[in-house]
Amino acid sequence: MQPKIGQLLCAILVTGCIQSPSVVCAADLVAPDRIGQIGAPKNLTFRILTEQSNSNAQPQFAAGMAALFEKYARNHPDWRIRIQLMSLQIPQEHARLMEQARNGAAPDCSSLDSFQVPLFVRQHLLQPLDEHFTKEEIDDLFPFVRPIISDADGHIYAWWWTTDLRVLYRNTVLVPDPPQTWQQTKEAALAAKRAAGGGIEGLLFNGGRNETTMIDFLPHFWAQGGKLLDEEGTPVFGREPNRTYLLNAIAYYRGLIESGASPPRVASLTSYDDLTAAAIAGKTAMMVNGDWAMGQMQAAMSPEALAKWSVSMLPGPTADQRSTATGGWTFVAFSKDPEKVKACMDLVREVYMRSAVEVLQRLPTRQSDFDAMPMFRSPFYLQIKEYLKKGRARPGFPIYTEISNRLQIAISEALSGTRSAEAAVDDAAAQIARAARRP
Repeated sequence: MQPKIGQLLCAILVTGCIQSPSVVCAADLVAPDRIGQIGAPKNLTFRILTEQSNSNAQPQFAAGMAALFEKYARNHPDWRIRIQLMSLQIPQEHARLMEQARNGAAPDCSSLDSFQVPLFVRQHLLQPLDEHFTKEEIDDLFPFVRPIISDADGHIYAWWWTTDLRVLYRNTVLVPDPPQTWQQTKEAALAAKRAAGGGIEGLLFNGGRNETTMIDFLPHFWAQGGKLLDEEGTPVFGREPNRTYLLNAIAYYRGLIESGASPPRVASLTSYDDLTAAAIAGKTAMMVNGDWAMGQMQAAMSPEALAKWSVSMLPGPTADQRSTATGGWTFVAFSKDPEKVKACMDLVREVYMRSAVEVLQRLPTRQSDFDAMPMFRSPFYLQIKEYLKKGRARPGFPIYTEISNRLQIAISEALSGTRSAEAAVDDAAAQIARAARRP
């Protein structure tokens, strides 16, 4: 039996490593818990999501990240990067990071969910990063990025390297034209159900108690001009006209359920994976999902089935009132050692700013990257680029997390019918008002 080419290459590399001590093998430079040689004189702790590392569950992504890590290690032979993988319990991970940072025990360099950055900035736990990025690079960021990663004086404390976007997916056979308003969306969902003759749901979205619900819901609130907080960070969503805007958006969701355009189970949905699975199985005509779902659908569907699907901006109360929400991940430096901060940002620049975005098939945060990288020149990504210009990030104030938790409860209660929307929103506003008065 003839050995495969891959086996031959592996044997050659291993033999070379054994016979030539001067040759540093990839296995010596990259491991699940390390970037760089074990004996390197300098070290840096690096906490990161598993999916953003060489331990990614998808083999092609893991291999791509390992190659990027190896290149970094060869360019920085003095550094050993000790990888710490985050668990999937993201809120708990951020709470642990916060406590460790207060006690001086945080990793030197770390991933941080974008909407958590202002909380760490306001507690003076992060190191400024201005000197590590040019004015041109910072100015190239999409408009929603800079306010979140900066303090009041304009200094940046994180590099937001990848983002995402909520869009409306539709099966164009069942929904030929992109609905632009809430009313058009409801009508399109009902028409799709009639055309399919049963066995299909009109529109799926997250409506349960989870941050996924909040980030999908907020664009409907923002499109009307709604504000959760004022410029000083004072909660104002319970005041008019914001209260009415919230109730309008909840009424839109509620109307979808009551009309049959959306199933009652959306009140408990909290996972984009459930929505994507329904689309792949041909069980829904439309869904509110992230840009990444297109890649998942491409991997699971035939080209003919995938060709039926398209995306558009989320609908609004009117065609002129539209908004969408962005998320994504940043890197921050907790270390106060300037040399470690620089090593952290070198890692970010050389691995994540552009290369990892392409390897992991994530959206970049710089507008020029859509022109520089071939994968982002497709019609789908050109749409996404335009939508990102209108994207909004969640408010950059610490109390947002508590507001989100309370409004998730209010939305879920209103959708399930266990409480009126008015009572649920008013109770959330009262709870947040009390929280805001606490030290």
